[in-house]
Amino acid sequence: MLFSAESTFANFIADAFAVFMFILWFWLFITTASDLFRRQDVSGMGKVLWVILLIVLPYVGIFAYILTQGGGMAERNRSQARQARDELRQMVGFSVADELAKLERLKSDKAISDQEYARLRARIIQ
Repeated sequence: MLFSAESTFANFIADAFAVFMFILWFWLFITTASDLFRRQDVSGMGKVLWVILLIVLPYVGIFAYILTQGGGMAERNRSQARQARDELRQMVGFSVADELAKLERLKSDKAISDQEYARLRARIIQ
């Protein structure tokens, strides 16, 4: 226990904070490790060195990876989400032309406004 009393509110807060910090660290570790192993531009030796750093100095390793590779992490996540969306669209038979035709029909039936049409059309075309 952190404090000398047997069971106090301060002990509860300290324990809750410790659990929160562990969960936060674990989430950052999983995020960092998954990004590291998905990368194609890092050699096997580079991945081994990052893993050693993540295990030996966990907090320093995670923060160093996020500081040096953070911008690339976001772009890799976006491209993976885009690829997953495109694969799902192919599997279910999604067609941009079909969706645009549906939007045109909704617009001609006055079910949606011109602003809604423009916003939804831009979203579909992405």
